[in-house]
Amino acid sequence: MNLDVPLVCIDEVVGRRVARLSGLKVTGTVGVLLKAQQLGFAVSIPDALRRMREHGIWLSDKVVQFALAQGQ
Repeated sequence: MNLDVPLVCIDEVVGRRVARLSGLKVTGTVGVLLKAQQLGFAVSIPDALRRMREHGIWLSDKVVQFALAQGQ
């Protein structure tokens, strides 16, 4: 079944891998935050990352460094 879905938002590693193997373009929560900031929404990337970690969401150091570099 082809639903013509241009992008899916998945954070877990296995889900992202399966989505890519299925030909889907993938982003995660951090990607959505960066896109929102690019579109002019008042998003503080450092604050968002901190709050995510405070709520038990694991983010790799690589993802955090990327987000902080892009979100300036």
